[in-house]
Amino acid sequence: MRHAKQHLNIWAILSLVFVAVILFPNLLIGFKFFTEPNENWEHIKFYLMRDYINNTATILIFTAILTILIGTSLAWLIIMYEFPLRGFFRWGLILPLAIPPYIGAYTYHGLLNYTGVIQTTLRNTFDIQVNQSYFNIMSTQGAVFIFTLFLYPYVYTITKSFFQYQSASLIENAILLGSSPTSTFFRVALPLSRATIVGSVTLVMLEVLNDYGVVSYFGIQTFSTAIFRTWYGMKDLDSALKLAGTLMFIVIVVLILEKMLRGRKRYSYASTKVRPIHPKRLKGWKGWLLFAYSFAIFSIAFLVPLAQLLYWAFMTYETIWSQAFFQLAKNSIFVASITSTIIISIALIIANFTRMHQSLFTKLVSRVTTLGYSIPGAAIAIAIITIFISIDTFLAKWDTGIVLRTSLVMLISAYVIRFLAIGYNSVEAGFEKIGNTFTEASRLLGASTIRTFFMVDLPLMKNAIAAGFILVFVDILKELPLTLFLQPFNFATLATQAFKYANDERVQEASIASLLIILISATAIFIFHRVLEKKEAN
Repeated sequence: MRHAKQHLNIWAILSLVFVAVILFPNLLIGFKFFTEPNENWEHIKFYLMRDYINNTATILIFTAILTILIGTSLAWLIIMYEFPLRGFFRWGLILPLAIPPYIGAYTYHGLLNYTGVIQTTLRNTFDIQVNQSYFNIMSTQGAVFIFTLFLYPYVYTITKSFFQYQSASLIENAILLGSSPTSTFFRVALPLSRATIVGSVTLVMLEVLNDYGVVSYFGIQTFSTAIFRTWYGMKDLDSALKLAGTLMFIVIVVLILEKMLRGRKRYSYASTKVRPIHPKRLKGWKGWLLFAYSFAIFSIAFLVPLAQLLYWAFMTYETIWSQAFFQLAKNSIFVASITSTIIISIALIIANFTRMHQSLFTKLVSRVTTLGYSIPGAAIAIAIITIFISIDTFLAKWDTGIVLRTSLVMLISAYVIRFLAIGYNSVEAGFEKIGNTFTEASRLLGASTIRTFFMVDLPLMKNAIAAGFILVFVDILKELPLTLFLQPFNFATLATQAFKYANDERVQEASIASLLIILISATAIFIFHRVLEKKEAN
């Protein structure tokens, strides 16, 4: 019993250490927000803050509305009807998530500008001169367009799963009682799925708040660009922290609104026999109409930007495909692999502690662990910079020669804080699936907590661990704001190099790095879809 308590204390201590590391940057931002303001902050507050708030709010609101419309409508049509290529669209409509919005931004700008393929074709083939304002995507409206295209899969994927299983019986009963599909959608499906839709669109809004690549490339003044400019342009860390605090306040407002919109209603079933909806086969023009809608969204959000990137890659591969490019790929894979391993290790420790010791405290630990994903990358970056500057100042007193602020340690630390929630959710789901039966049997046979963890739990958890590792790996591979803020000197990744080329108006040269990111992400999406389909079949 003594050894068991000691081992449990070890899990508890390690969990508390990791939770404190995650929580500290947030507390720092909150503390710095109320410190004495300087002249830069007064200027920002009186002359620039209104633009930051208006632009951020406009992009958030319209992106949320459009992603709900597209994602929910596609989910309903895919679940309810059988039409040509429906099987492909079930997972194909998720693929736009493989394209980071900043890559989509410079791809569409390259397509639509004066020298792009669309205007060039109109001038040279059809002798049509167009008004340039019609094709100007570098605006707030253009940013909403980009975010909608490449983030709607969040709403589509989560809502589709809910329609197919959680609300299947109620939807089918409504139809059997004579309700039309349209009436069933508005009177049954939408009210039932309100919490699901709100939760999924909240993820979209958090991604928009985290973005730096799109708004920076389009020249839109938002909090992310303001933080970057204040820190790098003015060298004013205090004002950057206050901006980060303001951005954190917006995040809190979004999360509170999510809770309010979700409401307190809960829907559950008395029976465990929950079956999927059997889609109705559509023949003739109706089926082809649904095919056209699905194909149009898939083309605009995935095929068109992919085709443009492939064309640019063919034009530039001789100059880009070099030893330097392999170094970029090596850097990206290295930092993503190391960070993913660290995140999964921390997630295993915290999740194992919370399942062995169920209490209000462990529930709080679990919530804090997932807090990082709701914090925009720019805010995390500023907090991490402040912390590591303080650490370096302390180490300088001891003449250790260690400088952490220009090392990979700072970047990896920021990655861990931001993406721990993804790894933790996967690991926690794995622990819930295997339960405690085998763990308790091992303990009864005399094995220690640590031995049980390595000999029993880990082998049973291998699928959840692999899933969490791949999800974190892909997210880090695509991540831009943190890497731009915190990358060491002479260290670049595929994401930062692609953005640098695009920002220097060399979008063609950015294509190969972008394609590699998309290829890895799309492969992961396909694998997870297949795994999910097998689980659903069982």
